[in-house]
Amino acid sequence: MKITGVELFIVGPRSTFLKVLTDEEITGWGEPIIPRRSETVVAAVQEMEDWLVGRDPDHIEDIWQTLYRGGFFRGGPILMAAIAGIDQALWDIKGKRYGLPVYQLLGGPVRDKMQVYAWIGGDTPEEMAANAQRRVAEGYRAIKVHEGIANPHYVESFAVVDQAVAKIGAVRAAIGNGIGLGIDFHGHLHKGLAKVVAKELEPFHPLFLEEPVLPEHGEALREIARHTSIPIATGERLFSRWDFKQILHDGYVDIIQPDLSHAGGISEVKKIVAMAEAYDVAVAPHCPLGPVALMACLQMDAITPHAFIQEQNLEIHDPSLNPLMRCLANPHVFGFKDGYVPLPQGPGLGLEINEDAVREAVKQEYRWRPPLCRAHDGTVAEW
Repeated sequence: MKITGVELFIVGPRSTFLKVLTDEEITGWGEPIIPRRSETVVAAVQEMEDWLVGRDPDHIEDIWQTLYRGGFFRGGPILMAAIAGIDQALWDIKGKRYGLPVYQLLGGPVRDKMQVYAWIGGDTPEEMAANAQRRVAEGYRAIKVHEGIANPHYVESFAVVDQAVAKIGAVRAAIGNGIGLGIDFHGHLHKGLAKVVAKELEPFHPLFLEEPVLPEHGEALREIARHTSIPIATGERLFSRWDFKQILHDGYVDIIQPDLSHAGGISEVKKIVAMAEAYDVAVAPHCPLGPVALMACLQMDAITPHAFIQEQNLEIHDPSLNPLMRCLANPHVFGFKDGYVPLPQGPGLGLEINEDAVREAVKQEYRWRPPLCRAHDGTVAEW
């Protein structure tokens, strides 16, 4: 079997599908994506196609090394997302070729099902509380929320902190202590304010604080960890084992969140999570993306004993609510029940792609750009 080419489909504002073709009937699918940089990632994959054509798709590790090291310049979100999508597709081909789920080729499962969580939004404490209750009614046993401060400056008055306390407090009161509550800072607080907010949110017993500061300020995690007992999570904007190496060594992170569509795919994230296990750090893969990315995550969750929860944004309890699910011929494969998703059983990634729906989705215009955020004095703020 030889690779003959690739096809790419931008199918949503946060999703691009990649199809790797072979000279036999087997094809593989991946999801190479950096939101708001879709066209750039597509161009990177197309440049890498020259390294793929004529190769045996079974040679996944050698192909990965070729794509990573062969271009001299390496790493970063765009190149690693391109490699990630290709890697996912190659594992999909390999599983289909041998009639096994990917996780069976990686050592076999350590669990039967994986807990998932859903994100909720809202501009007021009342809206956030109502949205949280809706998610719990849908069966989720864990949710994630924004910390509740809009467009913060480096340091703010305590009145701003009170806004965050009111919103998170309303959510906790609405769902009770039996539901996991992750809080995403999204890296848009700076160290001084993050320390204060983290301390004030402790009474609500969060499951974790995600990206309390930007990843380029990893040294600030030391100070934040000294000011709170809440587990600290980060990793969606780290793209290789070399990026994760320092934060694991420093010892201030309790949970890593590699994204299998950003961080080099299944092959690379397998190495990242093995490093984390050696440091006694838990894993909660990042995935607010499409179904191919989520299924790649579930393959990794299946073999990772220290993976404890999986992000998703697919409305998997009711696939009719998400247009991306129309791109699947088997949308109910996720089988959501009581806050868990069973391990995939089909060969490869376990998805059957509806190519007609994919090609129809491409006809939509997807140049999503979030609004530029500015603080109260007009300076640019983190999104």
